[in-house]
Amino acid sequence: MPRTVYETRLIRPVLRWLALIIYRCSGWKIEGSKPDLAKYVIIAAPHTSNWDFFYTVCLAFIFGIKTQLMMKADWFFWPAGPILRWLGAIPVDRNRSNSIVAQSIAAFRQREEMVLVVPPSGTRKKVMYWKTGFYHIAHGAGVPIALGFVDYRRKVGGFGPTVTPSGDIDGDMMAIRRFYTDITGKYPLQESGTRVASTMEPPV
Repeated sequence: MPRTVYETRLIRPVLRWLALIIYRCSGWKIEGSKPDLAKYVIIAAPHTSNWDFFYTVCLAFIFGIKTQLMMKADWFFWPAGPILRWLGAIPVDRNRSNSIVAQSIAAFRQREEMVLVVPPSGTRKKVMYWKTGFYHIAHGAGVPIALGFVDYRRKVGGFGPTVTPSGDIDGDMMAIRRFYTDITGKYPLQESGTRVASTMEPPV
């Protein structure tokens, strides 16, 4: 039995078609292209609404990506839990961040294909800093970071450039911050800062 919708061959083409219709009928456009890679981390930003999950899943169907998406464990109650897991969501306990990073790195090393979606702010609420888990997962696993986005101002969703973690988190975050400067979430006043706590780079 398929574990996720992405492994259900007969349904995938139908869902891709439906996702395209939803985007077009809503006046949204697709921008960029998915990385031509077997393994990578996608950061999904900015994250200000539950609608972000909906549009992100639609993008996964449209681009044909078998994603796994980290979500707060509180959402995995019945009957939502089984549905979210089928859509590729993974419950995350925020109090066990170190364990999540280690387990994610191990999973990347054990699999030939894996695409993990991580909302770097970790919450829909406004916070000063992004969490660094996405960076440490990508760097530890030796995989690139694809800059995914849902821009509500322009009504565009898709991919920006790909960043390969060098170990210099300050320098790498500078490039990432530049890209997200002009991306607007559904609720702009709830957008989190794109710095991480360990960096000292000036505002963009």
